[in-house]
Amino acid sequence: MQKSVHFLLNLSLFMIILSTAIAQPPSPTSVLPERERSRVIDEILEDRFTNLLPQLMRREGLDMWIIISREYNEDPVLRTMLPSTWLSARRRTIMVFFDQGGDKGVEKLAIARYDVGNLLKGAWDIDVRPNQWEALAKIIEDRKPKKIGLNMSTNYGHADGLSFSEHEEFLKKLPAEYQKRIVSAEKVAVGWLETRTEKEMAIYPLICRLSHQIIQEGFSEQVIQPGVTTTDDVVWWFRQRITTLGLDTWFHPTVDIQRADNTDFNHLRTFSKRPDKQVIMPGDLLHVDFGITYLRLNTDQQQHAYVLRPGETDVPESIKAAFKQGNRLQDILTKQFNVGKTGNQMLLAALEQSKKEGITGTIYTHPIGVHGHAAGPTIGLWDQQKGVPGAGDYPLLANTAYSIELNAAVEVPEWKKVVRIMLEEDGFFDGKSFRYIDGRQTEIYTIPRKLGYVK
Repeated sequence: MQKSVHFLLNLSLFMIILSTAIAQPPSPTSVLPERERSRVIDEILEDRFTNLLPQLMRREGLDMWIIISREYNEDPVLRTMLPSTWLSARRRTIMVFFDQGGDKGVEKLAIARYDVGNLLKGAWDIDVRPNQWEALAKIIEDRKPKKIGLNMSTNYGHADGLSFSEHEEFLKKLPAEYQKRIVSAEKVAVGWLETRTEKEMAIYPLICRLSHQIIQEGFSEQVIQPGVTTTDDVVWWFRQRITTLGLDTWFHPTVDIQRADNTDFNHLRTFSKRPDKQVIMPGDLLHVDFGITYLRLNTDQQQHAYVLRPGETDVPESIKAAFKQGNRLQDILTKQFNVGKTGNQMLLAALEQSKKEGITGTIYTHPIGVHGHAAGPTIGLWDQQKGVPGAGDYPLLANTAYSIELNAAVEVPEWKKVVRIMLEEDGFFDGKSFRYIDGRQTEIYTIPRKLGYVK
């Protein structure tokens, strides 16, 4: 009962702080000022250290986790652990987490010249032990851990942040007895990155909503004038809008066109070699790939708009039918979400079901959170539809978020060609069921007459 009251109070706090983010359309006032962002980020981080970290270390049987980084060459995990006012590591920053067992929790130390904010206490007295590596070795010898986890991983770059030179220097000072206790911290690192907390999920819907609102604004007559505006114009409008709102992004947006011509869909062309500066014309089916970064969480969304021809008032029925196949493919995939299933198992089962239903689908879904292409189970890649070794073998766990990214290839008779309905929406799996964090697109927007966004 006490935990529920505590959570509701925190939820109310976040809702009050972020209530302006619900504004439509988004404006700079929809986004928190830097000082308030800092407070929210640090509150979330403190909660993660206090409540999440002990769970992860005990789940994986790791009693000591060491993260080592130098300034401007930060370990991807360490970057997510820095307080809001630290934009990089300082000199060499070493974090040590030691599970003291029972109710004592995890001891959080920084073998560094400074405390790391208010969260990690500095444990290096340079006057007593001038060598930083020797100070680290002393911490280890005093605590006698059974397993020492280091960020080394074959499957995840996110969990492979220990550089070769830092590893070498560390081993030179670490007694041989403890060198034998070194293990990969991959599962704890991935768990830290992929797990979304209650505090994060209180604000994630508003972040996804901001991202959706910007897409709707960009796919409107306020931005696009058919026959004049190019795809490149819209791309740079999105980039400028992100900057104007005081947000960041983790990738450059893309806008592309499918139309009644002789051009066939090609994944490589769409993802990396698309033509730019195409003039948007009536009858075009537009597609955007777009995401923002806000309060250290990311979005990744793909949606569609149709440019009405003179005399048209709605999207042609054949394109609407194609879009429904895209939505159905989403449903087929998310139906596979069950704790313990691997990314490859979900991929193959979803593709098998889609084939039974006559849907030609390609699935390339990925975790999302503190990274855009985040750690966790990879559910296909566009060029690996039979499974992804390594990252695809990772199991689905509760309280994780995903960008449901895929496409359905559908014949449009009047165009005499196949179109791809390319969709991507952010969702959350709580261990029992999957939900879209801020809904999903179920109707294609129209330009100039916008039908609206449907949850």
